[in-house]
Amino acid sequence: MKKCLIILLLISLLGCKNSKSDALSNDVQIQNNNTSQQSISLVLKENADLTINERIELYRTLKRKEADAYNFENKDEITMYGYGLLWDNKPGEALEVFKLIVEQFPDWYNAYDSLGEAYFNLGEMDLAIKNYEKSLAMNPDNFNAEDMIARINFPNKKPITPSEKFAKIFPIEDYKADLDQLANKLLEVHPNALKFISKANFWKTVNEKKAAINENTTYAEFSWYCREIISSINCSHTSNNFSQDWDAMPIQLLFPLDVRWINERLYVIDACTNANKVSVKDEITKINGLPVEDIVSEIYKHIPSQGHIETYKRHKFNYWATAMIPYALNFPKRFSIQIKGQKVPVILNTLDAYPSFKEPFTKPCPDNLCLDFKDNKTAILTISSFNYYPWNNLSEFENFIDDGFQKINQNKTENLIIDLRFNGGGSAESSIHLLKYLIDKPFAYFLNIDAETEEIIHQPFKKTYKGRLYFLIDGNGNSTTGHFMAMAKYHNLGTVIGEELGSNHFCTAGQTVLRLKHTKYQYYVANTTSQVAIKGLDDSKGILPDYEVIQPINDYLNNQDSVKEFALKRIQNQ
Repeated sequence: MKKCLIILLLISLLGCKNSKSDALSNDVQIQNNNTSQQSISLVLKENADLTINERIELYRTLKRKEADAYNFENKDEITMYGYGLLWDNKPGEALEVFKLIVEQFPDWYNAYDSLGEAYFNLGEMDLAIKNYEKSLAMNPDNFNAEDMIARINFPNKKPITPSEKFAKIFPIEDYKADLDQLANKLLEVHPNALKFISKANFWKTVNEKKAAINENTTYAEFSWYCREIISSINCSHTSNNFSQDWDAMPIQLLFPLDVRWINERLYVIDACTNANKVSVKDEITKINGLPVEDIVSEIYKHIPSQGHIETYKRHKFNYWATAMIPYALNFPKRFSIQIKGQKVPVILNTLDAYPSFKEPFTKPCPDNLCLDFKDNKTAILTISSFNYYPWNNLSEFENFIDDGFQKINQNKTENLIIDLRFNGGGSAESSIHLLKYLIDKPFAYFLNIDAETEEIIHQPFKKTYKGRLYFLIDGNGNSTTGHFMAMAKYHNLGTVIGEELGSNHFCTAGQTVLRLKHTKYQYYVANTTSQVAIKGLDDSKGILPDYEVIQPINDYLNNQDSVKEFALKRIQNQ
């Protein structure tokens, strides 16, 4: 469980970072982006030929003699190094790293949680429980320790399955107590919980959900209420993983068509078990008698996004529509749809298999990073992720970008398209490295919110790109992608094409992982504030394109990349 949790948070959600680290498993925050210091965990990885004791001694020697050269305060990085050893089937080595972390950070609850996990993997259950109990005493919200203690003490007890929990009914007082806990934790942990909603409206939403609870309320309905409260604060880093809700739903309750919300209309893109009743490209105007625009509007209340950005919500709806529509309609036993141009509603058959998600176009780049030269004048640099970190694989990104711009300069490329669509964010270091090839003067990246900390100025590379730049963006662009595009927009680096980005210059980031006491509902709350060093952009809006290009339904069905085609045609017409 913990392995998946850490990967989810540190690989997918550590994009915006600008404050001191606080935790890893249940309270993830991000280290100050001090690029003048080297990663100590990377040094340990590079010295894998040494014994673990020699590596530990190397750590101590460097801290004693070169404390300013390395970042010894990043608890998350060194912890990830320990987990890398654990996942590489080296629990004994991981144990020594976690002992070191306890020694270095004796007041950090997660250090003892990790040490408990190492002992658990080594079969030393008494020591595992001892450390888990200490971690839990230091942080009562550490439900991982709570679960591991129960797992060790009661190894034969089977946990409730998602499908069993879906229909489970809890006592009314438990539901209401959990909603109060959820609301109070959001306000306590999130540094900008009331930035995009007033306190009165926030509590109005909470009280409306409490009033809707009755003796027949299922856990599935309760989770939908929680999702609306979480989404009301409008933060893309504060959420609940909807895949858990998807996994819990019986297949017969799913909406039995694959649909997409495109240009404010709902189209069928796969009829599934209803091919004899419905055709691809049919436009649905009503579901169970309700206008689709009202259903989508209701669902949007349950999808968290940054500020008031709807493009991000649309992408999430399109991905999860098969499950979100039943949640919004309170799980009807059957579905009827009204198709535009037809008088009689269509009663749909239930699904017999889960539909597969269809991308809006076939991405030409099979990996996250690609460079394609269209001709002697134009190149396309695809960056589908900034998930490259100093403690893991940043060198892979830097080598690709360095090699790519060497080729771009050698070819004397006049037009460079940087395709950032589908990019959910990642590390500031990767974003900064790319910007050094695009901004031809020294620049600050993060807004310095600490008056005692010296602002970091980044120097551009000697050979910055001098041709015309085009940026392709979409609503999937989140976290660090918002930071990157805010810098590109502020410094007027090039022409932006596509739709409103799913994020911007302002990013509430990091995550505290929490769970409600009675229902065990799990959710993630942003715990840090991160903002790039620019002014004049609206915090509530995503980065806006210079040319808005929305893929129409025909292009969607024909797998045609409308945005890229627009960019290429514009280059041809220069």
